[in-house]
Amino acid sequence: MSMETNQTEKRKQNVDVDMMVAEVETGARSATGLVGKFILAVAFIWSSFQLYIASNIPYVLTETFGVNVVYNSQEARQVHLAFALVLAMLAYPLFKSSPRNRVPWYDWILAILGASSCLYLLFFKEDIANRAGLPTTADITFSIIGMLSLGIAVYRALGLPLVIVASVFVFYVFFGHLSFMPEAIQWKGASLGKAMWHFWMQTEGVFGVALGVSASMIFLFVLFGSLLEKAGAGNYFIKLAFALLGHLRGGPAKAAVIASALSGLYSGSSIANVVTTGTFTIPLMKRTGFSPEKAGAVEVASSTNGQLTPPVMGAAAFLISEFTGISYPELIKHAFLPAIISYIALVYIVHLEALKLGLEGMKRPTVTATVAQRLSGVLFGFIAMGVLAAAVYYGLGWIKVVFPDLTFSAAVLIFLAAYFTLLTVAARHPDLEMDDPNAPIDELPRPWDVAVTGFYFLLPIVVLIWSILVERLSPTTSAYWATISMIFIVLTQHPLKSILRKTGTIADGLRQGGQDFLNGMISGARAMIAIGVATGAAGIIVGTVSLTGAHQVVGEFVEYLSGGNLILMLLLVAVMSLVLGMGLPTTANYIVVSSLMAPVIVTVGAQSGLIVPLIAVHLFVFYFGILADDTPPVGLAAFAAAAISGGDPIKTGIQGFSYDIRTALLPFLFIFNTELLLIDVGPFKAVFIFIVAVAAMMLFAAATQGYFLARSKIWETAALLLIAFTLFRPGFWLDYAQEPFVNHPGTDIVELAGQAPANSTLRVQIAGPDFDNPDQIDNLTMLLEMGEPADGETRLSNIGLAVMEDGDKMLLEEPFPGTRYFTDLQGYDYYADESVVVAMVQTPAERMPKEVFYIPALLLLGVVVMMQRRRQTVPAF
Repeated sequence: MSMETNQTEKRKQNVDVDMMVAEVETGARSATGLVGKFILAVAFIWSSFQLYIASNIPYVLTETFGVNVVYNSQEARQVHLAFALVLAMLAYPLFKSSPRNRVPWYDWILAILGASSCLYLLFFKEDIANRAGLPTTADITFSIIGMLSLGIAVYRALGLPLVIVASVFVFYVFFGHLSFMPEAIQWKGASLGKAMWHFWMQTEGVFGVALGVSASMIFLFVLFGSLLEKAGAGNYFIKLAFALLGHLRGGPAKAAVIASALSGLYSGSSIANVVTTGTFTIPLMKRTGFSPEKAGAVEVASSTNGQLTPPVMGAAAFLISEFTGISYPELIKHAFLPAIISYIALVYIVHLEALKLGLEGMKRPTVTATVAQRLSGVLFGFIAMGVLAAAVYYGLGWIKVVFPDLTFSAAVLIFLAAYFTLLTVAARHPDLEMDDPNAPIDELPRPWDVAVTGFYFLLPIVVLIWSILVERLSPTTSAYWATISMIFIVLTQHPLKSILRKTGTIADGLRQGGQDFLNGMISGARAMIAIGVATGAAGIIVGTVSLTGAHQVVGEFVEYLSGGNLILMLLLVAVMSLVLGMGLPTTANYIVVSSLMAPVIVTVGAQSGLIVPLIAVHLFVFYFGILADDTPPVGLAAFAAAAISGGDPIKTGIQGFSYDIRTALLPFLFIFNTELLLIDVGPFKAVFIFIVAVAAMMLFAAATQGYFLARSKIWETAALLLIAFTLFRPGFWLDYAQEPFVNHPGTDIVELAGQAPANSTLRVQIAGPDFDNPDQIDNLTMLLEMGEPADGETRLSNIGLAVMEDGDKMLLEEPFPGTRYFTDLQGYDYYADESVVVAMVQTPAERMPKEVFYIPALLLLGVVVMMQRRRQTVPAF
């Protein structure tokens, strides 16, 4: 094939990829003329509005001019969805045959109707508040228009699947009482007025928590990532990853993993991540020996894992925090370790693939340094990273303590000083150019030469992390300041470089900075269209659950299918997440499955004697929703990667999912071993857990790839799986060897509650008749938080529990509404013939350390290593 044909094919593929991303992420319509400028202007105004409501400007204007220009949370949601609906109607064609270069008349009407249905709530808010629960004809009319507009917008931006899912829930609201519905899922039904009021006129439906998180947090993080990308950070991270890792076996593939991880810091989309990094990494992987399907699969696995990476986590991090009640910094702590483990294992999988294919790394710059100099350089790198981390945490924290009134001013001065210093250094080197991935690379650039050109890109990320972890600001405020710092860099980097280099003109630099700023603001808004309408549609599902109690019905059905077996239930939930994720974006998928299944998993776990933290359940659902992006036959990320690689999309998706099996394993592990989420774990133990978990995950990856030091035999694969399981969950074997708890009769609860240490927990098992089925006895295991020392009855009373001894039974009275355990225990019938009792109290048994089981696992690993060394033909690293 000639070079000209190659270039033609490449251009064809690039068009396909760009169109795919536009259709899924930003809108496939590229209108020309004034209409095109109008769409871009609306997108820019939307981004400006989001920055406005996140700042102090509304309060300053209100105090200065006495005019109320402050938007509360509910009003912000209404304007947010209005922008999303308008842009969805204008930027996404309604049909495949609809024009791409202009906006038809009916789309203008739909855009006006969509915006009007949202703004009606804003302009008539006082009247609506005065007739709460008593909708007028106008209320119902605008609610119907709004619901239909939202459905059309979802169809345009996300396709038919989410429309069908939401429609099923709406159908259940209206017709769930009819006789053709199975008796087990029937409910009393709702009138048109009641349903429309619930879905559109208040905060239980469309304008609920999900849309609120989109309007307050997700938008700013997406905008931050868009500005970072337009400033050149995406190209910087890719080139830095190649400079650092390109010389290793399968270097381009390893660089793709790291580049996608870095992109995951700010990107909320696996498909956008594939296209951003994949257009460069996939051709290079193919040139080094990877097949098109494997090259695409590596990029897909890397990019889907990018959504696991804090702080953005595919835009779902903020929803998880909101739904679980766990603070955002705590959520980052819980999600950090699994994400890092998953990425390290993916790098190792790439390494194993390179070993199997006999690949070599790319040529790196000639280095004449001695071994001692190289080691000292590595040591200096670690020390420098440690100093940087300490400077962020302790340095800025010290400023806050010593100068409490000057914290913001001092932080601004430090930021400016660091920025100008790093920019001055960067200006001494040429800017990084976008390389042609099909052009030959004779030699990799030196890592330092690449790194020094963009250190200042890290400053907004430092601002974000400092605001969240040191200042403990809200995610919204943290993202706002990070975005403002990014805007400052976007606007100033080019003119300042012109001054420092004494080349070009300041006007050209200002013009380029202004263009990057405009593109970043517009790109951020267009990327939010799909998220905005998706969270609105997800609100319909959440609203249906709150109105009808559908989660109980679905939960009972899944519990029936699983027979009350927690493992089988988790498998069913995983499959449900994967199936729904084939047609829903990760955020909407997470909202649907978590709202239906999270409470059920916790309850079934408690009935099985396993206390499952709510955060573990939500992360479980979230992980499997992400994996749907590379699950055939619909995995959009796999199709995007295949369009770049020229490979088969189905084979690419299957190969990518085989790489992601390690990611599918993690949720099951942290359900049963919550130490992986760093729950109740100190810093030193966290380091130990990290080391063991990384080793275990690498062994699991070796087992699934059928290659360790050499190609594995069947028994060696089985042995590696057994070793990995033991390292991940040694407590499984310990529970067989020694009972984990000492069982005490329920009548001992008062005595044991009095003996419990301060702020500890007491594990109890409650038994009693089910409220809905009094003939059924439910068993529930739960942890009681004991609080400050006192006698047993007082400590139980303080948490809302009253017990009474009756012979050999300890009766439990119904907790008072509003007390801590009222909701957890409301499933019991306290007035049935059979009493609710404290059946058992369990205290931890004195046992040998579970880490003892690492010893036989490591001995077995030694046997596998010894056997494979005999067949090893190439070095392991």
